Amino acid sequence: MYKVRTVIVAALTAVGLSLAMGSALAQGYATGARTAPAAKGDIVDTAVGAGQFSTLAKALTAAGLIETLKGPGPFTVFAPTDAAFAKIPADKLNALLADKAALTKVLTYHVVPGKVVAADVKTGSVKTVQGQSLNIKATAGGVSVNDAKVIKTDVMASNGVIHAIDTVILPN
Repeated sequence: MYKVRTVIVAALTAVGLSLAMGSALAQGYATGARTAPAAKGDIVDTAVGAGQFSTLAKALTAAGLIETLKGPGPFTVFAPTDAAFAKIPADKLNALLADKAALTKVLTYHVVPGKVVAADVKTGSVKTVQGQSLNIKATAGGVSVNDAKVIKTDVMASNGVIHAIDTVILPN
């Protein structure tokens, strides 16, 4: 169980799953964006405890990202659920899990430095830990990150926040 938690933390950190808001996100940090109360567990422990991120935990472990996501942060993680990973054909998912470099690139694309809660999300783009930007679209109907829909917001952790998404997002 410790290995899974360690992998999840590292993956989430690398994945950059912070709410990506582009320049609007940067403005939120600069202006002291609102924050929700902190949780007791770190991002990895919180994700494992949520029960819907077991594939993400496995991926974080395979990529060696657990310790990173257990670090001080803060991080915003756009975390694909198990159902999101299930959309990827099994052979492609297994190949990704076996390729540490490619897996790390994908996972860190889901993580954004800083802590952004749903109330502070704005349309724009934001740079991920991986280095490329995510496109955020906030409407009355909800929030999307690239082609993924945010299905659960503000899962608070001691070192950041998790927003569950319905699709694994892939960098260019």
